[in-house]
Amino acid sequence: MSERTGPPDPTDEPAGRPLVRVVQHQGDCAPAWFGTWLEAAGCDVEVLQPWRGEKVPARVDADGLVVLGGSMGAHDDDTVPWLGPVKALLRSAADDGTPTLGICLGHQLVAVALGGRVARNPAGQTVGLTTIGWTEDAASDPLVAPLVAPGSASQRGVHWNDDVVVEEPAGTVALARTADGSLQVARFAATAWGVQLHPEADRRVVDPWAAGDAVRHAEQGRDQAGLLARIEDAGPELATAWEPLARSFAGLCRRRSADRPADRSALGAGRR
Repeated sequence: MSERTGPPDPTDEPAGRPLVRVVQHQGDCAPAWFGTWLEAAGCDVEVLQPWRGEKVPARVDADGLVVLGGSMGAHDDDTVPWLGPVKALLRSAADDGTPTLGICLGHQLVAVALGGRVARNPAGQTVGLTTIGWTEDAASDPLVAPLVAPGSASQRGVHWNDDVVVEEPAGTVALARTADGSLQVARFAATAWGVQLHPEADRRVVDPWAAGDAVRHAEQGRDQAGLLARIEDAGPELATAWEPLARSFAGLCRRRSADRPADRSALGAGRR
């Protein structure tokens, strides 16, 4: 999995492997499981790191776009200089039909880029394992339908967020919500989705987030050790539940690649 953009070199790209561009906002919010699953599903994955000074392109130079989480807010354009360009990239991806998935902050950025609004969750920070409930629309959605098991209306995922989407862009299709009604999975445009939870995260990924919130959680009386232990115990369940999301997204990217073979010379090639 490459961490840098680099010049296009189509001769190095295995035939038929779509390229997925991943935007990473900070060091401790990596693609993790999701990147591994995409590669296992036949994609090349290339990670763009604007926090290290890498430039965000004006258009998506890949067959799919994934935008990861981060500790900043979706409206922090004044203090995080690449957020504006990432939102512009998300709008461009929605306009040209590139399969797009936002994770946590990425979910919020897709919503804001397309006309929604994000704010602090009135219920407070959501951390640990949380159950989401699928809506009726999820079973027929092009991306998440494979995740909705017959007879199962809910699924657990890892959450670590303060903010939520409080105003949905026009045309949003809600695919999952938590019990308090907050939007958890959504199709914001024909080929643009967001998930508030972290499908890429296991205990190893969450540990540094917990360390950063250790003082805060101690003051709140949260049992951080128990929270982390429950995430670790749920590892096999989480992998089984969310690997199909990566596989389904890879399928959308594969179809996108097949639909635009003439454009392949304009795309960079993913490297490990």
